[in-house]
Amino acid sequence: MNYHLPAFSTSADPYETVITPDSAGWHYSGLLVLTLEPGDTHELSTGDSETLVLPLNGGCVVECEGQTIAVTGRASVFSRVSDFVYLPRDATATISSAAGGRFALPSARCERRLSVRYGAAEDVPVELRGAGQCSRQVNNFCTPDVFPADRLIACEVLTPGANWSSYPPHKHDRAGDGECELEEIYYFEVDGSGMGYQRVYGSDRPIDVLAEVRGGDVVLIPHGWHGPAMATPGYDLYYLNVMAGPGEHRAWLISDDPAHGWIRDTWRDLDIDPRLPLTSTVERRP
Repeated sequence: MNYHLPAFSTSADPYETVITPDSAGWHYSGLLVLTLEPGDTHELSTGDSETLVLPLNGGCVVECEGQTIAVTGRASVFSRVSDFVYLPRDATATISSAAGGRFALPSARCERRLSVRYGAAEDVPVELRGAGQCSRQVNNFCTPDVFPADRLIACEVLTPGANWSSYPPHKHDRAGDGECELEEIYYFEVDGSGMGYQRVYGSDRPIDVLAEVRGGDVVLIPHGWHGPAMATPGYDLYYLNVMAGPGEHRAWLISDDPAHGWIRDTWRDLDIDPRLPLTSTVERRP
C-alpha cells in the first residue's frame, strides 16, 4: 500500500486530488480537491458521505436544497481562517466561483442525514497548541465540540518554519482506554516552494512512512503512530486533517507513543512561538 500520494497522482478532472474510502482501502474518510477556473460551475453529488466545501484559495457560491450560500474564502491557507459549507449525504450541490479557486471537499461515509449549514470563519476556534519548537496553530472548524456532523472530524494545522507538530507521536486506531478508532488523511500545503516531512510508524501493525511532502501531497494514516509533521526552516507548513471512524460517538481521543509522551511535560517551561497565530479571520496581506 502506498501511503504517501504526491500532488496530482490521484487526479481526475476537475479534481486534482481524489481520495475515497475504497481507494484508501478503508471505510469512512475521503477527500476531493476541486479546481475551478473563473466562472466555472461544478455539480457535486455527495452520495453516502457528508461533505464540506472548504476554500483553499478563492471564494465560491454553494447552492443546495433551496439554499444559496456565499463563501468568502481566502487568498491562501496561509492568509486567513476560512468560512465553509456543510453538505449532507444524499444531496446534490452546485459550486460556482466567479474568480476561480481551489476547494477541499473533506467527507465521511455516514448514516444520519443532517441539514445544509454555513460555518462562519468568525466561529472557528483558533487553538495554539504545544510550546517552543513544538508550537503550532489548530483551526478547529469541524471538530466534535465545535460543529455538528455525524462522523466527519476536520481541522487545519499551521506549523511555523522549523517547528514540529503532530508531536509527540500519537495514534487513534483502537477503541477503548481513552482512544478511539479513526482513519486519517493529511493534506499538505507549503508556504513558498519548500517542503516538509511526515513520519508514520507501526504500533502493533506494520506501517513505515518518512515522506518529503510538498503542496498538494497527501499522506494516508489507517493506523499506527503518526508524527512529527516537520516544517523545514524558512517554510511554514499547512495540513488539513480529515478523520472518521466507526465509533458510536464522534470523538477525537488519542494515545501518545509512551516512548515520547514525556515531551509534553517540557512545555511547561517554554513559551508559545511568538510567530503564532499565523492566521486569523482577518485576511493577511501577501
